[in-house]
Amino acid sequence: MAAKKKAKRVGSATTPPKAMGTSNKTAARAAAVAKGSKSAKPIAKGSKSAKPALKPVAAKSPPPKRRAVAAAAPTPDTGTGVDVGVEAPSFDLPDETGAEVSSRDLAGHPYVLYFYPKNDTPGCTTEACGFRDALPEFQNLGVRVIGVSPDSSASHERFRAKYGLPFTLLSDADKQLSTAYGAWALKKNYGREYMGVVRSTFLIDSDGRVRNVWRGVKVNGHVEKVQAAAAALG
Repeated sequence: MAAKKKAKRVGSATTPPKAMGTSNKTAARAAAVAKGSKSAKPIAKGSKSAKPALKPVAAKSPPPKRRAVAAAAPTPDTGTGVDVGVEAPSFDLPDETGAEVSSRDLAGHPYVLYFYPKNDTPGCTTEACGFRDALPEFQNLGVRVIGVSPDSSASHERFRAKYGLPFTLLSDADKQLSTAYGAWALKKNYGREYMGVVRSTFLIDSDGRVRNVWRGVKVNGHVEKVQAAAAALG
């Protein structure tokens, strides 16, 4: 009985070994950290407990320069072309038969020179047929009608035969005359830019000077405007 009572007293006064070990380790670690001892484990790089380093902010690169579409294509040699009152540019170009037509042959007589993009296309056909139907009125005024496009003479001949066009069509294959008048220029269509013929009409008087200019022509009603201007030449 005395032995059992002694064991109880020892048990109540003695700290269990496990608890004592945990307490001693905790105290030792706290002391080491306080003294800056090497026994304190440094926080490893990349550890979850380490605060993430701030990433340097990358310098913003300048936005890429937009490539100018116009720079990839040739620009007209004469800027905006002719204007009212200037002398009409001279020319020597083949007609639908391949025969050469010269501006020298037109000296002393008024004429209409209209530039269009391409034979047998909807807008160009409507415009050509409009001049065809109004040709008797132009002839009564002594005004010659001449169409100009980059199409070949053979293409012009087919176009004339198909629609019964009774006036001259000139082949400006190298675009020199179109450029001189400013009809060969930068065009925009559905966001695309390219060089082409801008539908344009010029009325030249008997002195060889430009009397009227129509650029960016809308086909409907255009022939009537040209005819009225021709009648005003006197």
